[in-house]
Amino acid sequence: MSTTLFSLAFGVGTQNRQGAWLEVFYAQPLINPAAELVAAIAPVLGYEGGNQAIAFSTSQAAQLAEALKGVDAAQAALLTRLAESNKPLVVTLLAEDAALTSTPEAYLKLHLLSHRLVKPHGLNLAGIFPLLPNVAWTSQGAVDLAELAEQQLEARLKGELLEVFSVDKFPKMTDYVVPAGVRIADSARVRLGAYIGEGTTIMHEGFVNFNAGTEGPGMIEGRVSAGVFVGKGSDLGGGCSTMGTLSGGGNIVIKVGEGCLIGANAGIGIPLGDRNTVEAGLYITAGTKVNLLDENNQLVKVVKARDLAGQTDLLFRRNSLNGAVECKTHKSAIELNEALHAHN
Repeated sequence: MSTTLFSLAFGVGTQNRQGAWLEVFYAQPLINPAAELVAAIAPVLGYEGGNQAIAFSTSQAAQLAEALKGVDAAQAALLTRLAESNKPLVVTLLAEDAALTSTPEAYLKLHLLSHRLVKPHGLNLAGIFPLLPNVAWTSQGAVDLAELAEQQLEARLKGELLEVFSVDKFPKMTDYVVPAGVRIADSARVRLGAYIGEGTTIMHEGFVNFNAGTEGPGMIEGRVSAGVFVGKGSDLGGGCSTMGTLSGGGNIVIKVGEGCLIGANAGIGIPLGDRNTVEAGLYITAGTKVNLLDENNQLVKVVKARDLAGQTDLLFRRNSLNGAVECKTHKSAIELNEALHAHN
């Protein structure tokens, strides 16, 4: 058996009454764990390779803690705590970053993103949606929807309220991970699997989906859709939108470069290069016809917005007299033509 793994994590989770996993919490997920660690735990778990999620008992947790003394103090301490659990335990071992096959695997990869161990688009998330059950996220944790009514009744009979915060496949990130150096005004608007870089502020109307996020620092008052990554020093104004790969963006990876500003109620369906500005209220899709202006405000040519994707130092605006979408740059007509030809 190879002792090289892509990722490893010991978790505690929630199962429904049929024993199916609803969610898993991994306190200290590892990327590329040490071979010595894998070799120490494999005999206890009966692990012989591949991608597996293995349920283990509290007595096995104690054995694993003992096996890791002198190998990994932090993981040994975690397993000592897990040995006290009255909730089901699972260890997920990923020999390779392959398509997902289980709910614990899916939760591990979401944790890797939110722990900033891997950036968006850095993981194979194929098959994730069928493996994330749609559950009620309540004041008493995850509840199977088929069991919710009975648990609500049980709570009422005890004089308690089982509050349902959401019904969704994804939980909010902050119930699992709170990255260092961030501000999140409304934690319900950031899903587990978001990558929130240090120095990022997410205001009340900001939203960040899974497999998306920010390099940081930056201000997010708009929507960072699935698959979108926002570069350093960029701000997304109130109510603005970025087109994700799940809802109309196709296979185009939408990225916002460094030092960009997307104005309030604006939106993009193309990647932005560094130091781009999109005027408030202007939504640019790949096929939008754009009047390209040089440094003297002279029309160079009419292009589709996709032809300007990823180029630096652009200002997108709408002409207030004729309604045409314009793109202004400090470059000369010659430089612009060269850049367009190089892009094609």
